[in-house]
Amino acid sequence: MDRLEDHSDAERTAEMSSPQQSDLDRKINLLFGGSVVRKDLVKAVKGNAIVPSYVLEYLLGQYAASDDEATIQAGIDAVRKILADHYVHRNESELVKSTIREKGRHRIIDKVTVALNDKQDVYQASFANLGLTGVIVEPATVKANPKLLVGGVWCICDIEYFHSDDARVVPWILGSLKPIQMSSFDYGGYLASRKGFNTEEWIDLLIQSIGFNPEIFGRRAKLLQLVRLIPFVERNYNLVELGPKGTGKSHIYSEFSPHGMLISGGEVTVPKLFVNNSNGRIGLVGYWDVVAFDEFAGKKKRTDKALVDIMKNYMANKSFSRGIETLGAEASMVFVGNTSHNVAYMLKHSDLFDELPEAYHDAAYLDRLHFYIPGWEVDTIRSEMFSSGYGFVVDYIAEVLRYLRNADYSDRYQQHFTLGSDISTRDRDGIHKTFSGLMKLIYPGGEATPAEIEELLRFAIEGRKRVKDQILRIDTTMAAVNFGYTDRSGDWRGVTTLEEDEYPAYYHARRREGDGVTELLAEPDQGAAEVAVAVPSVTEAAVPLFEGHREFQENQRGVSYDTLLMPYLRGATEITIVDPYIRLPHQGRNLVDLLALLAAAKDPADEVTVTLVTKEDRGEYAQQHLLMLKDIQDSAATVGIHFTVTWDETIHDRSIRTDAGWRILLGRGLDIFQKGSGSQFDIGSRRQEFRQVVAFGVTYVREAG
Repeated sequence: MDRLEDHSDAERTAEMSSPQQSDLDRKINLLFGGSVVRKDLVKAVKGNAIVPSYVLEYLLGQYAASDDEATIQAGIDAVRKILADHYVHRNESELVKSTIREKGRHRIIDKVTVALNDKQDVYQASFANLGLTGVIVEPATVKANPKLLVGGVWCICDIEYFHSDDARVVPWILGSLKPIQMSSFDYGGYLASRKGFNTEEWIDLLIQSIGFNPEIFGRRAKLLQLVRLIPFVERNYNLVELGPKGTGKSHIYSEFSPHGMLISGGEVTVPKLFVNNSNGRIGLVGYWDVVAFDEFAGKKKRTDKALVDIMKNYMANKSFSRGIETLGAEASMVFVGNTSHNVAYMLKHSDLFDELPEAYHDAAYLDRLHFYIPGWEVDTIRSEMFSSGYGFVVDYIAEVLRYLRNADYSDRYQQHFTLGSDISTRDRDGIHKTFSGLMKLIYPGGEATPAEIEELLRFAIEGRKRVKDQILRIDTTMAAVNFGYTDRSGDWRGVTTLEEDEYPAYYHARRREGDGVTELLAEPDQGAAEVAVAVPSVTEAAVPLFEGHREFQENQRGVSYDTLLMPYLRGATEITIVDPYIRLPHQGRNLVDLLALLAAAKDPADEVTVTLVTKEDRGEYAQQHLLMLKDIQDSAATVGIHFTVTWDETIHDRSIRTDAGWRILLGRGLDIFQKGSGSQFDIGSRRQEFRQVVAFGVTYVREAG
């Protein structure tokens, strides 16, 4: 402890920054060279071009798919020049038209939509930014690119100009059209390269491909992001995500793939989505892999009952009617919307589907949903969450996912686990589709250990359980389901949702039929009850303190040192904290939070001795480590805490021991909270119970005194 001496403020420096290229990035470039791109390059080239990310990454994939800095810079310059020369800005459309006229032929990048002019029996193209309409398109072009007819496609086009004295003849001619998406890829090579990554590395590669920095996310948060991709890899997958604003719910469906279409919930009509009976033209579900509805929530939104009925049938049976003819389609349906209340409020007063329009707040419709992403667990997007690492070029991974729609991995768990017998066919279908989708994303070769398979199976069950449990609150005639599975030895393993563990009393309330009043029909099940008491009560001294092990899930809230640790530390005069990693500023702040609680709980006239057993930082930031601990020591002394440090290079496990007879084994030590927004106005930075935790376990052991 004698090394914790005073030092000048000038010696204090910032935390260590990460290297530009990680070991994972080097492996990605080695095994997927030419198919990956540095994800921060999109911002570097976008400028004021209002185009989806996949358009820019298509161009970057042609010129900057490398880890050589010179090649990358040359590629960025080339893409910038292409955008400057060929991308059509709406406010410059007349200048581009003039260029075409003067040159006779000019290449442009624009979104092209085609419609059939049945009076003249010709296909005519419209260009979104250029503002041209009525441009003749050859039938062969439309046949090769049918999406031109529904929603439009971003393309590289050669436009020619030839004036005619006949006013009926459009002078603009489509010389060539090339959709901005990959035409083919080597799936065998994709699988072979996948084998070079372990599971954690592969998940991180997928997260970087989405555009996020995997270091910011825990395992559960990463899986939630990957569920957003399942509609691209699984046919007829019905997904809902409701949560706060600004969490990136719709980004995937507008920016990630040329096979997805994002539309506003208020713009949905039967002809646009399914079929126009007046001309027989098929709608969006016939041409797109994913149709996503943005801004879907809103209780007072007007809805078309006919659309809801057709949607119910399509989501259940993968088909819809055109007159007397029944047609099938493979488009997955995604519904995203914002919530205006927190989870506890929704569970207490209504249900987790409360924000949906009335016509969709219907048990029959909701029962068609395969998975509910708890959007309240997803962090608001912040600048540090974006990746500067390497990920798949979007059009490459989009084609991989599309190819995998032909595979079915839904039975891969059955040699290890068996779903509960009272899980209905529709529940099973939702679980199977989610499990199959996650398997195809993470283990495309189908090779996974029983533990890895179990992780995905539990996650799939939880997402469907969240749907079903809310339906039970809406329709009390439905029978409750015991969600879980048995392993090969016959042991039952129940599954709960995270909000069930956090708010068991509210979660297990069901609406009394008829009068809309909420009441408790039953006590929480044993699994939920166990988690509920994992945070011991500090107000009822007569209740004995819990002994044994507790597990906390990633993203769980309501946990604090005050409830987790203080009941076992009160009254102690000597406390030893063993934690090898109290080095970074946030780890020091965690320690100070605990010391402050100890100071507030004791008599001001008393003293408590706290000894920290830790490892010394001998690296570049050793001086800052000593400075931090010295500051903590000085601050603690002012409130009657005698804080000392003992160095021990052999420790690994984390624990707290008191002279009052308790030993607490902490799997992650004091570092149990996720990084917040960093804002000084973040409520979570003031109160621990409002922060999300990482996954961790804690064991309470009463020692013989």
